Amino acid sequence: MAKVRVGRVGEQIKKELSQILQSELKDPRVGFITVTGVDVTNDLSQAKVFLSVLGTEQQKEESLKAIAKATGFIRSELSKRIRLRITPELQFQFDASIEYGSRIDELLNKINNGNASV
Repeated sequence: MAKVRVGRVGEQIKKELSQILQSELKDPRVGFITVTGVDVTNDLSQAKVFLSVLGTEQQKEESLKAIAKATGFIRSELSKRIRLRITPELQFQFDASIEYGSRIDELLNKINNGNASV
């Protein structure tokens, strides 16, 4: 039963963080960011937020620095939108799975195009 609640809270946090990052955060260093997932601990005290950022490595690092600097603001906005006894501490990390998947897709396309010409 507790796992279901943790999952629901994680999805709600993901939804609210997406809206906060897109509409409320005004830092120009923050590029096009997508929240790809949120892992919440069982006691709802911490949440790992996985982000996907489009751009170069330098733009990704700048975006992560800007988000790390605005963590307090993001957490306070989240506490206004979600009614929890304790608002989870947020830890932001890059999610490289989308880049990894696109790289595999690119390699598979090269293999298929190579076999078609043979």
